Amino acid sequence: MLSREEGAALAAVDEGDAVRTLLELMAVPSVTGSAAESELQHLLARRLELLGLDVDLWSMDLAGLRADPDFPGSEAPREEAWGLVGTTGGEDGPTLVLQGHVDVVPPGDPATWEGDPFVPRVTGDLVHGRGACDMKAGLTAHLAALAAIRAAGIRLRGKVAVHFVVGEEDGGLGAFGTLRRGHRGDACVITEPTGGSVITANAGALTFRLAVPGRSAHGSSREQGVSAIDAYLPLHRALARLEEERNRDPAPLMAEYPIPYGLSVGTLRAGDWASSVPDLLVAEGRLGVRLGEEPALARAEFERCVAEACAADPWLRDHPATVTWPGGQFASGALPDGHPLAALVRAARDDAVGDGRPRVRGATYGSDLRLYAGAGIPTLQYGPGDIQVAHSAREQVSVREVVDAARTLVPVVLRSVGTR
Repeated sequence: MLSREEGAALAAVDEGDAVRTLLELMAVPSVTGSAAESELQHLLARRLELLGLDVDLWSMDLAGLRADPDFPGSEAPREEAWGLVGTTGGEDGPTLVLQGHVDVVPPGDPATWEGDPFVPRVTGDLVHGRGACDMKAGLTAHLAALAAIRAAGIRLRGKVAVHFVVGEEDGGLGAFGTLRRGHRGDACVITEPTGGSVITANAGALTFRLAVPGRSAHGSSREQGVSAIDAYLPLHRALARLEEERNRDPAPLMAEYPIPYGLSVGTLRAGDWASSVPDLLVAEGRLGVRLGEEPALARAEFERCVAEACAADPWLRDHPATVTWPGGQFASGALPDGHPLAALVRAARDDAVGDGRPRVRGATYGSDLRLYAGAGIPTLQYGPGDIQVAHSAREQVSVREVVDAARTLVPVVLRSVGTR
């Protein structure tokens, strides 16, 4: 049942303003590590100030964060990173964190898009463009919920802390730096696109680099050399077997997925001349981390697989491949079993939107959830959009989903921190 304050705030959720906000955020091409990522943080800081929040906008100490032994890794080059936290409310209750990342992945081949990926298009109920669901719709839902609570004149007993972070897509620099600055809470909701579900656990993902040696020779006498491409093939087959082994008997939250913990090779680079036998192949990819698995154990299993495959191959036995771990290193993360945050969000969705309580699932991708959970903050994901279209030229989000997420967040906030 909705309280009087909740009803007043829900009536103040402004769909038109939410659409305008979403289009404004999407028009900033905030690719991970770009100057536009910083531009969007400053735009959002002004937004939070207009909503009456106390704003902490700071330039992160990149060198200091990278030197931290727990730094989660990064891939995109960057010269700066800005943290942004806005807080509002009183001192007599708990603190709820509303979190979202401002960065988006590059759009890829422009020819695959219908128009400019950073000029959002509206067709009926759908908004198309890079960042639509991942995750500027989620940022918009946060802002719309806070605006509605403010418009209804509701005074909060505890605090709401909005954490807008950079660098999620390549490791979690922004969330890591925000937590290291001392910003904390008693619970956290991240508005990643969840398709109407409540995500209480994420698998992890570790970026690997595999260097496979060959022996160069002129292409006309290739028998005098050893192609690094040919040398890689037994390793590729071994990695496929490893993926199969690691996906046996997944945790119940992950059992619905065909491959809960994917092992994928994303890039292959070999050779520097068409008529030369390549003497080096470099393969880079991601290794899925099982729920509750220590990343160090996952890395050790991968390295053991590569070592065994090398030992079984006549060439690689004496010229073994080497494994390194650059870039993002996402551990898994989960909301503690039985924590009331999941029930609170599910009930809030049902009460505010009226279409039943959403189901609880796990997710196969890594996210900032694991950093907040690792800091002792119970965290889940609930937000607008479908992860299946994220990172693609088909990226889009439904306006109705954005508004429903904002409406859900209103009772989540009020029930979490209380009202005066």
